[in-house]
Amino acid sequence: MRLLEEKIKKDGRVLNDNVLKVDSFLNHQIDPQLMNEIGKEFTQRFANEGITKIVTIESSGIAPAVMAGLHMNVPVIFARKRKSVTLTDDLLSASVHSFTKNETNELAIARKYLNENDKILIIDDFLANGQAALALVDMVNQANAEVAGIGIVIEKSFQPGADKLKEQGLRVESLARIASLSNGEVNFKMEKMEELV
Repeated sequence: MRLLEEKIKKDGRVLNDNVLKVDSFLNHQIDPQLMNEIGKEFTQRFANEGITKIVTIESSGIAPAVMAGLHMNVPVIFARKRKSVTLTDDLLSASVHSFTKNETNELAIARKYLNENDKILIIDDFLANGQAALALVDMVNQANAEVAGIGIVIEKSFQPGADKLKEQGLRVESLARIASLSNGEVNFKMEKMEELV
């Protein structure tokens, strides 16, 4: 998705070879117009999957997921990372470790929002090691629902997450695929080059 790649080049900041900071438009301050285009793109890519609900994780996955939900006309459910006094009974849960924040969170979704008739699109802001996506897949499986696919805003293709998910037979659609963050520069994975190899 060229619009997203241009935004990453213009406003993203490479902190080191593993960390890209995109808080000016994705995960702190949010660019609504860009999120709208991201929602449209996910809708187009998963148009034939019969999606009934979208699942994401608070908080950075919510904006792209809500925009996709708006265009698909389906509800969006976000897994909570922190315990809530109102979210206590009959929960789907999984643990996820964030390498960026160096913390482990127990995710929770009320079981009543997912069922065996649902076809779920999982959406998240980043895909690196795949832990967050795998935790959401686990929760969808606990509900006996079907994972129709995983939509990722930014994939760090130099980390193993996408391969882990694809090895499980999961469809992964990433809107921007980063080949490396070496020398303080964002280098995108070139799809056409892959096809020639």
